Amino acid sequence: MAPEVDSTKADSEKVDEEKTVPAAPHTAEELTGTPVVAGIVSAPVVVLGPRPLAPAGLPRIGESGRDAETERFRSAAATVAERLRGRAAHASGAAAEVLQANAAMAADRGWLSAAEKLIAAGAPAGEAAAAATEQFVEMFTRIGGMMAERVTDLRDIRDRVLAELAGDPEPGVPEPDVPSILCARDLAPADTAGLDPGRIVGLVTELGGPTSHTAIIARQLGISCVVAAAGVAAVPAGTSAMLDGSRGVLVVDPDPDVAAAAVAADVEARRRIGNWTGPGRTSDGVGVAILANVQDGAGARAARRTPAEGVGLLRTELAFLDRTVEPSVEEQSDIYAEVLEAFAGDKVVIRTLDAGSDKPLAFADHPDEANPALGVRGVRIARADPGLLTRQLDAVAVAAQRTRTSPWVMAPMIATAAEAEEFAGLVRERGLVPGVMVEIPAAALQADRILEHVDFLSIGTNDLTQYTMAADRMSPELAVLTDPWQPAVLSLVARTAEAGAAVGKPVGVCGEAAADPLLACVLVGLGVTSLSAAAAALPAVGAAVESVSARQCRSAAEAVLATTDPAAARAAAAEVLT
Repeated sequence: MAPEVDSTKADSEKVDEEKTVPAAPHTAEELTGTPVVAGIVSAPVVVLGPRPLAPAGLPRIGESGRDAETERFRSAAATVAERLRGRAAHASGAAAEVLQANAAMAADRGWLSAAEKLIAAGAPAGEAAAAATEQFVEMFTRIGGMMAERVTDLRDIRDRVLAELAGDPEPGVPEPDVPSILCARDLAPADTAGLDPGRIVGLVTELGGPTSHTAIIARQLGISCVVAAAGVAAVPAGTSAMLDGSRGVLVVDPDPDVAAAAVAADVEARRRIGNWTGPGRTSDGVGVAILANVQDGAGARAARRTPAEGVGLLRTELAFLDRTVEPSVEEQSDIYAEVLEAFAGDKVVIRTLDAGSDKPLAFADHPDEANPALGVRGVRIARADPGLLTRQLDAVAVAAQRTRTSPWVMAPMIATAAEAEEFAGLVRERGLVPGVMVEIPAAALQADRILEHVDFLSIGTNDLTQYTMAADRMSPELAVLTDPWQPAVLSLVARTAEAGAAVGKPVGVCGEAAADPLLACVLVGLGVTSLSAAAAALPAVGAAVESVSARQCRSAAEAVLATTDPAAARAAAAEVLT
C-alpha cells in the first residue's frame, strides 16, 4: 500500500521549486552594419511607405491627345523640381546640395526628352517617365563609379513624378507621432535631407556606405545612423528597437531595462559633450583647430553658433549646380562674403569648384566618359575652360577685399606637384593663401613636393578612401573597403601629416572621418593639425580630443597603423583611448 502523501505539503514544495527556476533569458536579435553617427536611441521602428508602381499596359494615347499628355508630364516634372528647390532654399550644407542636384535632375533635358519622345509615340505620361528612367538607370549602372549612386536619386525623382501625375501624396518618409527609428533598404538623399530629427531619432539602412550622401546628411542632422546592415528592411513597423550608432548595431526587441540603461548613459555622455565650448585642444594643451564644413552663408551663420573656430571647408558647388549659366563674379563674391563675414577674423578655407562626375554643370561642356569618377572633375574642368577657375578666384578676391579678410583657397583633385604650383600661382596673384586637397593617393605620396608650392594641405578622406581602396564609396557590398578606418588610408594620412610637420605647414582633415570622435583622436595622433566636419558633429569631436592627451593620441595612432582591417583598428584605438 502506497504511503499517504500530504497534498498541501507537496503543493507547497512544488511552488517553492518553481520559484527557484530562473527565468528564461531575454533574447534579442542584433543586426550589424557600418557605424556612421554615434548615439544610442531606443524607439519603435517605422518603415518607408510603398513607392508608386510603374504603370504598364495602359491604353495608348491617340495623336490628338499627345500634346496634352506631354504638357501633363512637363507640369508634373516641373512641380517636383520646384518643390525640391524650395526645400533646398530652407536647407544648408550637404542637404541643400543634394536637394539642388535632385531638382536639377528633375529638370534634366536628356531625361525629359527621352520621356517626351515616348509620349510622342503614344505612351501615357507615367509609363513614359518610368521607361525613360530605366534607360538612364541602365546607362548610369553601366558607367559605374559615382554615376551609379545617382540611380537611387533618379528613381526617387521618377516616383515623385508618378505620384504627382496620379494626384497622390509625395512618397517618402512617414511622419510618426512619436520619436522613431527609420529602417529601410535604401533611402533617397532627398528623403534624408528632409528628415525631422525630432521625429526620426535613428536611421539604419541595408544599402549605402559610410561616405554616401545619406550618411553625410545624417551627420549634419545629428541623427544616430548605421548603414550596410543586412536584414533591417525586414524589421516590421512598430517593433521595439535600440540603435547604437557607435557600434553599428540595431538591437531588435531589446531588454527594456538594458535599453533604458544604455540610453541613459548616452544622454549623460551627450550632456558632457554639450558642455564643450572649445577651443580645440588635447588634455595636455596641444592645440587642434575644430572647424566647420559649410556650403553657404546660412550654414556659416549656423556654425557660428557652435564652438567652431572657423571654416575648414566651404563647398562652393551650390552656387553652380542649379544654374544653366555660370554665375557672375559679383554673384559669387556675394555668396563668399556672407561666409567670410560670419567668421570675420577667423580661418576660412574655400574650396574651388568641385564639379563633374556625379555633379555635372549644365553650362559646362562635360565629355562623355567611361569612368567619370576618374575623369574630368574638380580642378581638371579648368583645362577645357580656364575662365571657370580664374573667375571664381576673382570672386573670392573681391569678397576678401570687401570683408577685409584673407581666406585660404584650395583646389580639389590635385594629383601632381606641377598642378599645385600652377594653382598656387593663380591664388597668390590675387593676394590669397594657396593650398590643395589631398584626395588622390598620388598627392599623399608626393605631399612633400606639393608643399614646396602651397601653404597648407587639407585631406578629403571620402575620396582618398575611395581611390586608395579602388572601391566605389556608394557600394553597400564594398562598405568595409570604403570605411575611413582602413589602415592603408590612415597610412596615407600619416605620410601627408609628416610632410607638413617637416616644413611647419598645417595639414587638416575635412572629410567625414573628422566627424568620428574616436577617429578624430587618432588623426590628431597621426599629426593632423585641424579637424573640419559638419557643425552638428563638432562638440562631440572637440570633447573627445579634450579628454585625451597628445601622447595617448600618438599611441592610438601607432596601434591603429599596426592593424590590418577597420574593425581591428577601431578596437585598437578604443583600447588606448577609452
